[in-house]
Amino acid sequence: MHVKRRWIAALVAASVGAVSITACSSPEDKVPSIGYSFDNVVNTYNARTVDGAASGARQAFTRVQVGFSYLGPEGDALLDNDIGTVSVVPGDTLTVQYSIAPAATYSDGAPMACDDLVLAWAANSGRFATDRPMFDAASTAGYSDIERIDCVPGAKEATVVFASGRSYQNWRALFGATDLLPAHVAARAAGVPNVVDPILAEDDDVVRRIADFWNTGWTLTPGSIDLSLLPSAGPYRVESYSAEDGLVLVANDAWWGNPPQTEQVVVWPKGTDLAAKSADGSLDVVDHGAGAVELGTTEGFTTTEEPSRGVEQLTFSTQGVLGQASARRAVAACIPRSDLFDTLGHPGSEAADAGLGSGVVDSRLVQPDTLVYPSVAAVVGDRYQRSDLDQASRELEAAGENAMTVRVGYRGPDARRAQVVSRMAADCAAAGITVEDASSPDFTPSALRAGAVDAVLGSSGSLPGPSGSAAAVTARYSLRTGIGLNVGGYSNGRIDSIVDQLAVTDDPERILALATEGENILWNDMPSLPLYNEPRTTVVSDGMQDVVPNPTAAGAGWNMDRWVLLR
Repeated sequence: MHVKRRWIAALVAASVGAVSITACSSPEDKVPSIGYSFDNVVNTYNARTVDGAASGARQAFTRVQVGFSYLGPEGDALLDNDIGTVSVVPGDTLTVQYSIAPAATYSDGAPMACDDLVLAWAANSGRFATDRPMFDAASTAGYSDIERIDCVPGAKEATVVFASGRSYQNWRALFGATDLLPAHVAARAAGVPNVVDPILAEDDDVVRRIADFWNTGWTLTPGSIDLSLLPSAGPYRVESYSAEDGLVLVANDAWWGNPPQTEQVVVWPKGTDLAAKSADGSLDVVDHGAGAVELGTTEGFTTTEEPSRGVEQLTFSTQGVLGQASARRAVAACIPRSDLFDTLGHPGSEAADAGLGSGVVDSRLVQPDTLVYPSVAAVVGDRYQRSDLDQASRELEAAGENAMTVRVGYRGPDARRAQVVSRMAADCAAAGITVEDASSPDFTPSALRAGAVDAVLGSSGSLPGPSGSAAAVTARYSLRTGIGLNVGGYSNGRIDSIVDQLAVTDDPERILALATEGENILWNDMPSLPLYNEPRTTVVSDGMQDVVPNPTAAGAGWNMDRWVLLR
């Protein structure tokens, strides 16, 4: 049961460093349970499916499902040596040797093995398909470039060999936190001794059984979870999950690394009454989109606001009422992007002079803090900065329409996104475009794929919660044909080629040429409309130590095992 308490003031001077505070405190100084909330639901243990990526699984389980890397606050994939070591094998073809730590063991006693890497590769590579992919993976980025994995079932070593010419630049992010799921659980569910043999033998019948479990077997329902399916290979493990007591993570006794500083972290997902939880002392760390929720009083808290690596955007359907590019351009033309940034893109903080958070985002393929961004962003010029009713009317006429209704979905309640839709509705109405708010608490981006809405308002990859990284992989691949997070169904062969080439080059001149060409295509096809870097707010109670805001897909919980709350 989560310990209830009132907010307390810090007992040490702010000038004293967090490390020295932790080192000098005695066990009785530490509060045994920390409450953590973020703006997403937690309905699965698998962050790699389409709906799993759109859930808060990555933020909840980044220190439960530890991998060979983690996403740091700057958005880069940083190697994590707790699981083992990684080394590049010299040669013309990118080959990476993974050595799992001898002590690496799941909380249920099963050893971590190369089987876990083989399952991650099979599920995320896109190579297992008949009429459609067997695995409902959110993205195949990087994994599709792997030609093979050399693995003996149960072994601690794996050799990952990439295809010739496919030296994936962001390879350090592969097999990272929340990518590695317990392969022995999937094998047990599929009724086979291990997943490696059928996957490497390409036994479709068995792989389909493995995929069926991978897709849906790790679904989480509060009040009804099977802990035998949820072994941990990180410093925390799942102990319980209920609407009343939250998702309770406790220290994993089988963990071989540095033990977590606090015995228990309770995750309160979206839908929790945050004002009530903060009033009764249940919350210590809150990570959410700026202006999205009402926290009540912030006395006794420290608040940090900053732009994130995720780009707030509209993702359009390429079917139905928005099936024609001219119809999508009509909607884009009546949206006041500059005004939306000025009023909602940096609430509570000044806009940056350059880089992240400095203005509307004019590229889907490169980040605003890169050297090539100004040149790539120049492609759009002055178009689509302000509401242009004349252009919207012309585009609408070109689509053969004189009026149109566009349903915009997002996961609610979300006060900031509600304001975005309201402003869109007000400006677009004069052009004959009716914008309807189609938000709901159980909304998922896959509703766009199903035709339930016409556009999704979310961050990079249409995701409702924390998203984005320095590599911009999710943003790029969500434009590629056949990718799970390409929920709008956009398909352009040249964009596919550009995304593939950007994945394997670090030459700035080549990136500039590819991204410039790509944006010329994308501003014409308009599969999505970028708005601004989503502003994020991290709220931390007084007395908390070592909470480091992480405005990326990892969220503030990226280092929760280091958190300490002092009485």
